[in-house]
Amino acid sequence: MSGLTIAEKILLSHSDEKRIEPGEIIEATIDIAMSHEMLGTRVLPQLAEAGVKKIWDPSRVVVILDHWAPAPTIQAATIHQQVREFVSDFGVKYFYDVGRGICHQVLVEEGHIRPGELVVGTDSHTTTAGAFGALATGIGATDMAFVLATGRLWFRVPETTKITYSGNLPSMVMGKDIILHTLGELGVEGATFQALEYQGDTLAKLSLDAWMTLTNMAVEIGAMAALISPDERVTEYVKTRTDRKFKPIRPDDNAEYDQSMDFDVSTLTPQVATPSLPTQAVPVAEVAGTPIDQAYLGSCTNGRLEDLQMAAKVINGNQIAEGVRFIVNPASRQVYHAALHDGTIGTLVKAGATIGPATCGACFGGHCGLLAPGEVCISSTNRNFPGRMGSAEAQIYLASPVTVAASAITGKITDPRGGK
Repeated sequence: MSGLTIAEKILLSHSDEKRIEPGEIIEATIDIAMSHEMLGTRVLPQLAEAGVKKIWDPSRVVVILDHWAPAPTIQAATIHQQVREFVSDFGVKYFYDVGRGICHQVLVEEGHIRPGELVVGTDSHTTTAGAFGALATGIGATDMAFVLATGRLWFRVPETTKITYSGNLPSMVMGKDIILHTLGELGVEGATFQALEYQGDTLAKLSLDAWMTLTNMAVEIGAMAALISPDERVTEYVKTRTDRKFKPIRPDDNAEYDQSMDFDVSTLTPQVATPSLPTQAVPVAEVAGTPIDQAYLGSCTNGRLEDLQMAAKVINGNQIAEGVRFIVNPASRQVYHAALHDGTIGTLVKAGATIGPATCGACFGGHCGLLAPGEVCISSTNRNFPGRMGSAEAQIYLASPVTVAASAITGKITDPRGGK
């Protein structure tokens, strides 16, 4: 009998089933349910229509305002108001208002993500939590309304793709470059409804910040979730953030995978995803010299402390190119504070960067850093769809924080290694 993957083990442990197989539909108990502005726009009307008067467990619901934060319109402010009223009326224990940061970052920092748990959120990039050994997936408003009312949800047991990374990353090549290259190899539908399981000796050499980048962008190829077996760093980090008990889950040695892929990162070069898909990754050399109007550093993909620090390392002693807007949004208040304390923010500001609040910011295109028709932006975010950051006639290139920083200095897409 074949063994189980991490995703299969977590789903099995949260269901009443004795055995599960990929493709089966099962009902599972939820550990954490997260929502942001979608709670006010789409979930609350469904709860009201269903006559739900209380939620299943207020201590397992986390609400975070991050997409339109601070509110840029009366409509957004009204949505925030409705969310705050819901939090108060239904006794939600964990609410993070405007300024605390992006939901996926805050979930981890505040100890709501624990290895072996099942997490759902009304945001596609909920997969980020898989960096800490949780099975985490994005769900829609109808599903979230059902979860809030019952604490359970139906799942299709996913097939799992195993991706093994080996080798040492070259200088100025980051986790973002790894995942962009991976997406490029797998393609838009390379893992539809599947779970990705990252393995290999490279992982131990990457930071947990980089792990979150890898799991964050799994959804761009259709993955339901992305997971990494928790190591000692993960378990120690989580223990400092929560008193709740947790049990790390790792795959069986004889786990059966739908497909396996191997990547040697030792020869990887900086990658750039060209407009208008994250899977259109090419070596930076193929697009180097493309003039830019804006450089953006932030998001749930690359707005963490390591990302800001690496960008500042490239920026240090230089000035942002004339005519280029360099916008930075830290992923959370904690990240912002740490970057202030160690001088990272000062370095970026001195060079001419504009530092915004801890928010989704320009990534979502909701209210800051919007692009005009024909403008070009190089961004550390996860999506470059037409209209994602403003005009549908603008062009967005995705890259790592160091590539974004190097490009901000020169005013054109630039290899961060210099002279390469």
